[in-house]
Parts: sequence; structure tokens; C-alpha cells
Amino acid sequence: MKRISVVAAGDSLITMRLSVHSEPSFMRLVELVRGADAAFTNLETTVHDYDGYPAAESGGTWTRAPREVLDDLIWMGFDMVSTANNHSVDYMYGGLEATIDNLEAVGLVHAGTGLDLSEAMQPAYLETREGRVALIAACSTFPSFGRAGLGRPDLQGRPGLNPLRYETYYVVRRETVEILKEVSKELRLEEVFQPPDAYYFLRSRFVVGEDLGVHTKPHKGDMERNLEAVREAVRQADWVLFSLHAHEGREGEEDRPAEFIEEFSRECIDAGAHAVLCHGHHAIRGIEIRDGRPIFYGLGNFIFQNETVTKQPAEFYERYGLDPLKGGPSDAYDARQKAPPRPGYPIRKWFTEDDKYGLSFVSSMRFEGDRLRELSLYPVDLGRSRPRSQRGRPVLAEPEVAERVLERLRELSEPYGTEIEVVEGVGLVKL
Repeated sequence: MKRISVVAAGDSLITMRLSVHSEPSFMRLVELVRGADAAFTNLETTVHDYDGYPAAESGGTWTRAPREVLDDLIWMGFDMVSTANNHSVDYMYGGLEATIDNLEAVGLVHAGTGLDLSEAMQPAYLETREGRVALIAACSTFPSFGRAGLGRPDLQGRPGLNPLRYETYYVVRRETVEILKEVSKELRLEEVFQPPDAYYFLRSRFVVGEDLGVHTKPHKGDMERNLEAVREAVRQADWVLFSLHAHEGREGEEDRPAEFIEEFSRECIDAGAHAVLCHGHHAIRGIEIRDGRPIFYGLGNFIFQNETVTKQPAEFYERYGLDPLKGGPSDAYDARQKAPPRPGYPIRKWFTEDDKYGLSFVSSMRFEGDRLRELSLYPVDLGRSRPRSQRGRPVLAEPEVAERVLERLRELSEPYGTEIEVVEGVGLVKL
């Protein structure tokens, strides 16, 4: 029977060398990663020597790191990374291509971006002594220009990431739709065409129903493309991992994944994926076991050196009311920490002000055949209270912190019927 062990960690926004550190709690974490047959993390930074140009927009920090950080990820034991995230095109297509080139040069298996959509969506493969592991990666949170495009016989495609778009709709009472119709008429906003099953107001879709509120569903075309990639990988590999970078949460409950994330993740498992690895929220979310295979709705941060990127473009300074031609990145990082939340941005507090962004976990999975036989959760502390130059580097959490992480995981996993037992500071998922 085929067997494999897989370690999965969340977002790695790495900007500094890690191999210089050697304290026991860090080295035990390193040995955990090294001990797996395959180890995954999301590479949430571009890696180049300032190739390309900074994009006009970024969801947060314009990320960039030197090539040496890839050597350190390999030193830690990682051999698979996703490159599909909201920072993939922080330095436009030049930065994206340079990042891919650097990953190829060091031999890190990567998925999620490419010179066109065909490349971005295709599975990447890792050969291990236990068998072949496929990785497919997609992203739901990205600037519009970051989405890769298909080529045609007469025109090249567009570089970028493999997208999983989603549709938002609003379930309301019938009388609410009548009010919207009156407003549309008053403002002369009525659409030329209205479908029979919904009403469109200011380009938003309203549906009459009982489950009142904001709802989401996956973009049909993007979902089918990605499920076909899963089905292809199932025929070509022994195990299949799907990575999804997704910030989106429920309205008013950001630590719960948006509905489209749940629907898509379950479809991935049904199509043959052995595990779905979601990240991007920067905090932990619940775990679901579906047909003996895990869905991690939020792996949280693994490395989060978000305040030590050495350069930021003028737009970053302007965003926080600073003169774009004066000062340095530390001024901008200080201003960002004090700034009120931006409208429409899901983070209510800055990352250094809320414990949940500095507490995380690493998952260790053991498969026998196609089923998960063991799932262990190792709590991680990223040192939120350390100085800026030191925080964001992971170590295995001390007992008191570990208890808090695992209790939170229990709470968030309960709606999925997942039970977690704690043994000597490690969470064991009941299968």
C-alpha cells in the first residue's frame, strides 16, 4: 500500500534569512518540516532583484525578497510552494517572471502562476521516494490585472495567476426588491434586461428568499477549469494537493470562510484531491474532514516578515498620508500601524495589534492509500511582541500559547463536526 507524510504550513511572507537561527523551539519546528516526505507553504512574496516595475495597486505591502530566502525555505525542508496570491504581481509581469525563474533555478516545485493561464493552472509535480505528489494552486483575492489569460492561435496569453473568481448575491424579502425597483425608477437606473430569477440594482444581484443576507458562490468557469486540473492530476500522480489563497470570509464573521470557499473545496475533494490547503486570511480557520480527506480553511501565517521589506513605492507612502519623496519604509510602516482600517479592507486591526495574526499551526498528515490516517496539529508562535526586526519568525509554541491555539481550532472546526484531542501540546484530529 502506498504511504506518505505531508506537512502543510500557511503563508510565508519571508524577507530575511532564517538559517542563522538555532534556538531549540525553532529547530524542533525545522525538524518537523524536514521529517515529512513532502512539505508545502504558500510563498507570499515576489523573489527578485527589483525586476519589473511596482504595480499601481497592491492589497497591502508591495512584497519583494532576495533569492536567498528560497535557499532558506529549502534548508527548512520545504519542497513545494504556491505562487498564486494577491502579491503575485506586486512588481507586474517582470517581477512575476523573475520569481518563477528563481524558483526554477533552485528546484522548488511551484504552482499557481505562469506566462499564461494554461501554465498558471497546470499541476506541478514533486517526485518523492514514496510516490508522486501533484500541486495545483489558485487564488480568489487579487487585483484584476493579476489574472492570467489564455492564449489563442493568433495572440499570446497574459502572464498572471490562476484565478478562482466568485459571485456575490443578496437574498432579501420580496418587499425589499419592490423598494429597489422604486429607487431605480426614481433615479432612472433601471436595467434594460432583468432576468426572471433575480433583480439587478447598481450591478448587484438581489434574490428573493428566506436565507437573508450576503451569499457567495464560485465562478462557474473558474471552478470547472480547476476541477479539471484536479482530475488530470489524479491520473498523473499518487497524491493531489490543492492550494487556495483566499482572504474572503462570511459577512461579520471573517474567521469563517466565505460560502464559495467551502463549496469549491468540497468539490475539489470530490474530484479526487487528497487535501485542500486554504490560506490568505492570515489567521486560522476551521478544519473539515470530507470522505476521509482534510480541508484546511485557514492555515494562518507561517512566516510573516511583513515590515522588513526593504523598499516600498511612492503609492505606499501616499496611502498613509506621507510625502512620497521623503523618509524610508520604517516611516511608512509606523504610519500604517497607526492608521484606521481602510474601507472595504477585511482587517479590523493591524496585524501587530491582534494576537490571532501571530498564532498559527503546522499540519502533519499521514496518508495510507488514498485516506488520511493521522492528522497532527502543531501550534506555532510568530512572536508578535518581539521588535519589528525579529517578529514574524515561527517557533513551536510554549504550552500556554499552544493551548490557546488548539482551543481556537476546536471552536472553528466544531461546525464541520471535526473533533480535536490535545495530547502533550499537539492537536490530534479524530478520524
